[in-house]
Amino acid sequence: MGSEVCRAVVADPDLELVAAVDPHHQGLDLHAVADVESPLRVLADVEALIAVGPQVVVDFTNIDVVREHLPALAAAGLHVVVGTSGLTPGDLAALEPEFDRSSLLVASNFAIGAVLMMRFAELAAPWFESVAVVELHHENKIDAPSGTAMETVARIAAASDDWLPDPTTKELLPGAVGAKGPADVPVHSIRLKGLVAHQEVMFGSGGQVLTVRHDAMTRESFMPGVVLAVKHVADQPGVTVGLEHLLGI
Repeated sequence: MGSEVCRAVVADPDLELVAAVDPHHQGLDLHAVADVESPLRVLADVEALIAVGPQVVVDFTNIDVVREHLPALAAAGLHVVVGTSGLTPGDLAALEPEFDRSSLLVASNFAIGAVLMMRFAELAAPWFESVAVVELHHENKIDAPSGTAMETVARIAAASDDWLPDPTTKELLPGAVGAKGPADVPVHSIRLKGLVAHQEVMFGSGGQVLTVRHDAMTRESFMPGVVLAVKHVADQPGVTVGLEHLLGI
């Protein structure tokens, strides 16, 4: 994902790529790892990144690395865009006072279509009697359900908690009817080679089914949202959760 972000930043005439960090590729010419024309070499750590003095930092690493880096980035007064799921409400509350000179935007999904899918599901929820969320990802995704699915379920539950009860009284395999999220909204996770990132929300009522689905075929699909976040994170004071705040929905 980092290489894709580098390419997206370089391709945008309003942005300038000033640094890239990857301890596994320290010192390599950025062209070798991101296939972009750039005189930059990959830095080893966040301290070297801070020394460069960027205005905005994009972090798509893992949750442990994100937790470690954010306080230092906030102390340096840098705006940060995070695309890694796992930050808890407690994490975000603790970060709020730290980002008093800069801004943090955290999003579970930067595909604009996925953000719209979640919003459409939220709008549909009060009008149906049954619901199920199915998220499908590539074979290397380690968390389940995905951050997008968890956010979707939370938003559906906030919009409606009046769902028909699960009629299942006997599971031949444990978990066959899915995990239960807030308001007992069922969530099914599928990991399969060949997939990238996909999610559908199915709503049912008497004589009808509504399915809202989003498919990300390549990581390129996340880049318009990342670029939007980079350009506007400074306009959102403190800590902001969700790309929808930049879309006005």
